[in-house]
Amino acid sequence: MKVQTKAYGSVEVDERQRICFPSGLFGFESIKEYVLLDADRQPFYWLQSIEVEQIAFIILNPFLFRPDYELDIDDDLLKDINIDSPEKALIFSIVTIPENGPMSANLQGPLIINRDTHIGRQGVLTDPRWKTKHDILEELKKTEIPERKVLC
Repeated sequence: MKVQTKAYGSVEVDERQRICFPSGLFGFESIKEYVLLDADRQPFYWLQSIEVEQIAFIILNPFLFRPDYELDIDDDLLKDINIDSPEKALIFSIVTIPENGPMSANLQGPLIINRDTHIGRQGVLTDPRWKTKHDILEELKKTEIPERKVLC
């Protein structure tokens, strides 16, 4: 299937890249159909609307920069998208890259996608550790393993 994208123009995508958000995303509730595309720079991805070419989100696996990230998601939300085990879920955070200021990720509103059915929902976490803007580079600095000192 061909999709018009914000980042790459017209691209051919496989049906397996299609993701449906029956409730939409917060602020974009009327847009339900997206495709997941690799970004030019890994580990980022594009979540591109099929319906509106100019609607696309940069997303990232939050565990890459916050290995301690925990999702306390309402069981009803997981049932809505038929997730009964963590292995069935893909988890992403929406990334913001402003002109001035740090690149940040929304850890309060994760995207949860059933990897088998390609149906997703956006959750809302109430844990005070997770905010809508986490500075990705600062978080990475905190998780870096310090250099080992070799004693000879």
